[in-house]
Amino acid sequence: MLKYRLNNYFRFSFLLLFLISSFSFAQNEKKKRLESAKNKIPSSSAKAGDLIDVNVTPYPASNYTPTQLVTDILVGSSTSCGTPNISNVTISPVQPVTDTERFWGYFNKATSNFPFKEGIVLTTGTARLAGNTPQGQLGVNLTTGSDPDLEAALAGSTLDLEDAVILEFDFVPSSTEMKFNYIFASEEYDGGYPCSGYEDAFALLLKPNTPGGTYTNLAVLPGGAGLVTATNIVPASFSCGPINAQYYETSSPSNQTNLYGRTVPLTAIATVVPGQSYHIKMVMADDNDGTHDSAVFLEAGSFDIGISIVDSAGNPLPETINMCDNTPQVLKAQVVANPGMTFQWYKNNVAIAGATSITYTATSPGVYTVKVVVPGSNCPAEATITIIGGTSPAAQNATLKLCTTPSISTFNLNDAKPQISTTAGAVFRFYVNQADAVAQNANYIPDANLASYNGTDGQVLYVVVSNGAFCSKMVTLTLRKEATPVAQLVASDTKICVGETVMLTASNGVTYQWVSGLTGTAPVQLVSPKQTTTYSVYAIGAQGCKSLQPATVTIEVVPAIVSNLSGGMICEGDQITLDAGAGPNYTYLWNTGATTQTISVGTPGTYSVTIDNGVCTSTYKTEVIKAIIPEIIKVDYNESGVLVVMASNPSNGPLEYSADNGVTWQNSNIFTNIPKNTVVSIRVRVKKTSCVGVLEYFTFIMKNVITPNGDNVNDMIDFRGISKYNSFKAVISDRYGREVYKAEKVRPYWDGLFQGKKLPTGSYWYQVTFEDPATKQIVVKTGWILLKNIE
Repeated sequence: MLKYRLNNYFRFSFLLLFLISSFSFAQNEKKKRLESAKNKIPSSSAKAGDLIDVNVTPYPASNYTPTQLVTDILVGSSTSCGTPNISNVTISPVQPVTDTERFWGYFNKATSNFPFKEGIVLTTGTARLAGNTPQGQLGVNLTTGSDPDLEAALAGSTLDLEDAVILEFDFVPSSTEMKFNYIFASEEYDGGYPCSGYEDAFALLLKPNTPGGTYTNLAVLPGGAGLVTATNIVPASFSCGPINAQYYETSSPSNQTNLYGRTVPLTAIATVVPGQSYHIKMVMADDNDGTHDSAVFLEAGSFDIGISIVDSAGNPLPETINMCDNTPQVLKAQVVANPGMTFQWYKNNVAIAGATSITYTATSPGVYTVKVVVPGSNCPAEATITIIGGTSPAAQNATLKLCTTPSISTFNLNDAKPQISTTAGAVFRFYVNQADAVAQNANYIPDANLASYNGTDGQVLYVVVSNGAFCSKMVTLTLRKEATPVAQLVASDTKICVGETVMLTASNGVTYQWVSGLTGTAPVQLVSPKQTTTYSVYAIGAQGCKSLQPATVTIEVVPAIVSNLSGGMICEGDQITLDAGAGPNYTYLWNTGATTQTISVGTPGTYSVTIDNGVCTSTYKTEVIKAIIPEIIKVDYNESGVLVVMASNPSNGPLEYSADNGVTWQNSNIFTNIPKNTVVSIRVRVKKTSCVGVLEYFTFIMKNVITPNGDNVNDMIDFRGISKYNSFKAVISDRYGREVYKAEKVRPYWDGLFQGKKLPTGSYWYQVTFEDPATKQIVVKTGWILLKNIE
């Protein structure tokens, strides 16, 4: 038992010694902080004109009571019905407005860059020292001790709290939401204190004024990031930072106050029941000592507990919104509708007929007000929103095509503007990301880069087209990009003969644009030019890009081989010359083996020659026919001297005729001016041959009158030309039938004598018979003759 007590005694002694040492260390640290606070100047570079004004003239609100500060500054100017929703405003500890060292008051941003224009400030030190001019710390011990509600809100924290300052009041909200804006500032942002556990306590406590109502701390960071304290919002410049550094103000070299650091503007927000009474308590206290103070700045007019106007989804709307193209905007009074509650909407202070529901759809610009009357209340709650109108420019989706070349590889987005909008003065913003376009932020493609944007094929840009103000439309611009094709064209042959066909084949495109009279878009064309022709084609890519230059090919049409090769007829022993004809680059090959232009042949038959000019070949044939000597089968002759020759033509070849023993020849078988009673040497031959038919023909014409008087003119009828013909007979009789002349070989003529005597003048009848030498037929000619004998 003794051993047990001794052990516990030693344990208790050790614990006591540890507590005494810890207390001594804490007191030493507190003493050091007190000593370091003497003559301490803020580390900021603030100077006159950069700080806020606190509790100074010429601001009337510097002399406001706590109630006035809450109703007229924090909540805002009252309506004609007063401010019945705010009551029981108190500040603890109580200090008069005349106390220049009071810990609360009015602030104004003056010429500084402080985020809030004006509002209420609460400090755990002297409020006026929070601004005005640069000086030491705010440290003044308020000797108010801690606050049990603050400690409860900190969930059992063991902080050593003192110098508690409290602003509290009751209010009755008209809507379902209560909120206000605030900034927390502290002198704890000094040295390493945020990393040493010094944590001035701060809470914004809200509870319903109902039995058993409990507080909820609204001084918390968004997203469950914890309390609003100097140890939970630490920039990277401290050894334990960064901690929630995004909520620490770092955008300016000065925080515009005499405290060492501050947060960005924060919002306290809570869901409430309209018409229900609530109590709010704003409380701060120093941790461990009063030398390093903290403050909270409440923004004027931000305490919202009345009717507000929201959209159809319940999202709060700002005091001023924009309406483009009179697009309907649903306005809704944010209030819980109770039985008997009435609504009236106004436009430009004129009641809108029939607009008596909780929502109203505005279709034109104007100032809209909703007034809500709760049964039993003579003072309606109201909210106002201003709608500013504008017209959106015309805009449509577009596609911009780029056909790249070695010198052009980027898009000129300016070229797409006329396709997107034709509205004069339209402003274009091209975005790569849709989210940026929806937000219409500054992440658009700079105007200086529009003329040379390196986009990709199929890329979609989001284009916001505005009127230069707030009305805009978002459309898409699809970029289509491909390399400009280089057309190629080949031909199956570049030299052809007339009548031949050539295949033209284009490549390097998806489709093709043919010129030179060709149609269609296929890569292959069949052509049959009749003369030398140049063909051209453009290559078209998949995106429709057209080659800069067409591909060309020239098809040379070699002149056609021409030959007048003709045969003919030959007689036995004749020779005929066959001529194939001359031409450029002609070479010859006869079926006889000869290679000359002409050959001489004497044998009937078929002859052929193949002519080649280096490109074309043609074969020509002709016939050499054996000719048969034509036979004269009939000759007609009349007193007019016309001689007609008819001959057989067994060779069926062309005939030619001669009446002068072959001296001259003619194609016609009719001769004129042939003398009477003359021997004519008639010849008929197959043309261009030696096959000649021969006939000696006497042009016998019987005279009708003779005058045998010895003048050698019509002295006789001469039968010598026909007397050698077969079957020749000639008889002349007088009118009595007496034969007065009969032809004999020794006397083949009649001279008007009969038995040596002259016959009397008179008419005599004749009959001449002979075999026609051509027809071999007996010819009988009869008629009369007038004989004139001069006695």
